[in-house]
Amino acid sequence: MSVPYESEHRRKPPDPMDDLSSRAGRVHISARHRGVDATTLGHLTLQLPQVLTSSAVVFVVSYAVAVLLGPPWWIPFGCWVVSGGLAFHRPCERLLARWLYRLRYPTPEEDRKLASVWRQVTARAGVDGDTYQLWVEDSAGINAMAAAGHIVGVTSHSLRTLTPAQLAGVLAHELGHHVGGHAWASLLTFWYTLPARITWRLLRWLAARVDRVSVGVAALVIGVFGATMFALAAATYGLVLLPLVTPCLVAAVSRRAELRADEHAAELGFAEHLMTVLSADLHREATARADASAMGVRVEEEGVIARLLSSHPDPHTRLHHLRTHLERGR
Repeated sequence: MSVPYESEHRRKPPDPMDDLSSRAGRVHISARHRGVDATTLGHLTLQLPQVLTSSAVVFVVSYAVAVLLGPPWWIPFGCWVVSGGLAFHRPCERLLARWLYRLRYPTPEEDRKLASVWRQVTARAGVDGDTYQLWVEDSAGINAMAAAGHIVGVTSHSLRTLTPAQLAGVLAHELGHHVGGHAWASLLTFWYTLPARITWRLLRWLAARVDRVSVGVAALVIGVFGATMFALAAATYGLVLLPLVTPCLVAAVSRRAELRADEHAAELGFAEHLMTVLSADLHREATARADASAMGVRVEEEGVIARLLSSHPDPHTRLHHLRTHLERGR
């Protein structure tokens, strides 16, 4: 059915919140747009004891391999030390994106929308958008991620449901993680603390089965573990024991990094758009809880310990900080 010309002009005008206006004129690209903010420094500092523990584990394994098989211990140890640099190698990043983060290349339609919005975000930030590679995660949630040195991923559901301006707010948040150094610091600490975490899980596995072995074997395991922990504590002036008391601090720094990324998005002019996305997320959560209660399903509230160990602030906190930023700018 054809629509009269007058009726078309009586339609509701487009919501300015749904519009992502292009910035005319020349785009200034900053010579230095990535750095290390306070949250990144805090994260690296808190992870240092685990990195030292991992170094000790790798050294012991490398020395054992040298004794048993012959190659100098410094070869495997040195390979592990320099291996973290592969996180910034583009082919290795593509492997990480595909196999670790389960991302894929955008379809032509997704690429048109994603690339257009990304150009607007990076232009406002004074960043060369081609520095980063855009990926898509097949997921039913609204989410995005920044990883390694150049990975920016967004869910397929976000591409389908968010307006260009809202998508820009989400991408500006992820760009903030790259600009502040959060992304590469998280990946490097994950890699360089992996030997320590594997060793800890192995020790827990052995401890769970210590009652199934003989007294002599149990005493040997406990003795070796005690001697190793004493040696590491003495060598690191007790820093090796710090990971036992720092999970809450690490989580707090991670939450602050998320708020700093929100602040970066707000500085680019996307505070209201990001608040719209967060408000919709809160509405979906409230609806899901109401539906569960109506069906007689008990919904348990998140405990204090879980909140302290959470790496992300709750949407209410993020909305509060974004609202404060907007009020300061008026």
